[in-house]
Amino acid sequence: MTERRRAGALVVPKQRPPADQTLLQTPSIYDRHSDSWRVLRFVSEFVEGFDALADLGPAVTCFGSARVRPDNPLYQQGLRVGAALARRDVAVITGGGPGMMEAINRGCFEAGGLSVGCNIELPHEQSLNDYCEVGVEFRYFFVRKMMFVKYAQGFIIFPGGFGTLDELFESLTLAQTGKIEHFPVILFGSAYWGGLLDWLQEKALDQGLVSPDDMSLLTITDDPEEAADLATRGALEPSHDERKVDAQ
Repeated sequence: MTERRRAGALVVPKQRPPADQTLLQTPSIYDRHSDSWRVLRFVSEFVEGFDALADLGPAVTCFGSARVRPDNPLYQQGLRVGAALARRDVAVITGGGPGMMEAINRGCFEAGGLSVGCNIELPHEQSLNDYCEVGVEFRYFFVRKMMFVKYAQGFIIFPGGFGTLDELFESLTLAQTGKIEHFPVILFGSAYWGGLLDWLQEKALDQGLVSPDDMSLLTITDDPEEAADLATRGALEPSHDERKVDAQ
């Protein structure tokens, strides 16, 4: 295992509540001005993340449950997706933890790709898995989530719980509202995600709460190679600005 480069590493006393928890508490009369000073921490964390990932190159962010064990067939699929992305010279970004995150990082790492983990401070300790060559640790969810989107050209989303669903629907909202463009969102696992798509079709779409174009933002697959192809379409093409520079 090669030595990992970690940015923004934290030493967190076990008795201290997570920074996100403290931030979201209603301030008492004695510390009601402390939130203003927290802005400096936000800025520092953004700077650390930007500096660590600025030279990453084409990348795909992958999400999934931390609870998937290595003996689960889904873990094996994560290995294959990570390896497929590495073969396309695309870095992978995950939350850096165990389960599906570890599987995807491991598959990429073992195939010779660049494997990135963006870890988060939690009430129960979660450390970076052993397959993150670049590791960035965050106190604040919203800063971490910015990195997932800013440095990726697409998402592959494996079965997961509330956190995975949060990341899925945030990405769809950003795409729906034009905040991110040409950003493929790939759902891996038709048996898991099929019911959600049926519900969106039968409830949200049929009642006019989303449009057919909104539904086209999602693609579902069970094939690791297809997932990698779909997620990287456009990832290896030069950006509009790069094309302008090449033409000059």
